[in-house]
Amino acid sequence: MPRQYRLRRRVQFYETDVAGIVHFSWFFRYMEEAEHAMWREAGLSIYVPSSDLGWPRINASFEFRRALRFEDEFEVEIVIALMTTRTIHYECTLQKDGERIASGTMTIACVRRLPDRTMKSIDIPAEITERLTTGN
Repeated sequence: MPRQYRLRRRVQFYETDVAGIVHFSWFFRYMEEAEHAMWREAGLSIYVPSSDLGWPRINASFEFRRALRFEDEFEVEIVIALMTTRTIHYECTLQKDGERIASGTMTIACVRRLPDRTMKSIDIPAEITERLTTGN
């Protein structure tokens, strides 16, 4: 069963432009905030300082339908749509009062950070796959 997570949020003033409308770049941050909350709910963290694992974003997009404005309350729902041996593909929806505001996707890859600061794609460790797919 694919893991999903729902996060409730309120637009902060610093997330808006001079017209009080959320800048498009914040939608990617909202998606990432929900992703990190999903990982925490599974008993994981996307960043462990003592680990050499990394999770670079290899693709991200959003389709915008409506504006979000200062003080709007909205929900961010993220779901793992596909997990391969080396990548996780998320689908994300932002809604306000049941109306879709935006839809996005993001794909991350599992990598090992090497001593020379390069990264090498590796299989997602079994424990992470297990926790993200079953929650155990």
